[in-house]
Amino acid sequence: MGEAEKTEQKAPALSVDSLAPAAIEAKAEGIGVGKASLTFWKTVPLAIAAGFFIGLGGLYFTLFMSDPAISFAVQRCAGAVAFSLGLSLVIICGSELFTGNALMTGALAAGRIRLAPMLANWVTVWVFNLVGALLLVFLVYFSGTPNLGGMGAAMMKIAAGKVTLPWGTLFCKGILCNVLVCLAVWTGFAGRSVTDKILGVILPVSGFVALGFEHSVANMYFLPTGYILALTGFPAPAGFDPSVITLGGILWNLSAVTLGNIVGGMMVALVYWWAFGKRKA
Repeated sequence: MGEAEKTEQKAPALSVDSLAPAAIEAKAEGIGVGKASLTFWKTVPLAIAAGFFIGLGGLYFTLFMSDPAISFAVQRCAGAVAFSLGLSLVIICGSELFTGNALMTGALAAGRIRLAPMLANWVTVWVFNLVGALLLVFLVYFSGTPNLGGMGAAMMKIAAGKVTLPWGTLFCKGILCNVLVCLAVWTGFAGRSVTDKILGVILPVSGFVALGFEHSVANMYFLPTGYILALTGFPAPAGFDPSVITLGGILWNLSAVTLGNIVGGMMVALVYWWAFGKRKA
């Protein structure tokens, strides 16, 4: 038997199965430790990228929302699948997303990171996710994309629908959203290939989008886009009042949704830490 044949026989078979739940939890803790130790100057570009990526998903979603000929359920579901582009890019390309980083709570509960570095990560990532989202807003505006079909009208309608909801409703929608987003990230941790990770992301993410739940980083794109169109006098659809989209309304939405997203992410992290993590006696 030749050396090549011996080597081929000894080579271990490639595992195609996903990680087991306990292994996912251990991996999530390790990733949380890595995120807490990232320097400010490494966190900044990765957070800007994530805000930009999620905004791209929102832009793709808007294309479907701009077509009134599509029935409600088909429009929401097709647009929701398109929105999955954003989190797929975050997971595959690597970036720092505020909503996903709520899973760092598991590493905190396990005693592997301290509270201060976790909160510093959250604040830095939130701020620079906003920077990335705003960068996309201005590129989309000056590219003339709102002039395509009914895109501009859809952008304003999406923003108006988000800034006029009660604070408590937004908070609960934020919780539900990030339960699904963090489960999508969790599923991404389990995958061993690009295909695994993308397929794991699509159903949870498309679920929260189709059901109308609220994602703070997505809203960093949706709300300023609607606001800048209203501010610059973009033609509004019949029967629509663009004056409801205000800076105060944007802050109202983001305050409620951000807190709700934190709670939703903590719920996922702590459930799996309690089930599989190592707890101190």
